[in-house]
Amino acid sequence: MADNFLEKHYEEYEARKSTYLRKKRCLPKQKSRFLERPEDEAL
Repeated sequence: MADNFLEKHYEEYEARKSTYLRKKRCLPKQKSRFLERPEDEAL
């Protein structure tokens, strides 16, 4: 096996994780996950 295999993959993981967290902070928060239903559901 190649030397520093785990270290290399861990560094790549940390880079992806930091990118994800930076993007996550900039996204607007969603108000509700549920769709609004009409008053009369027979329609």
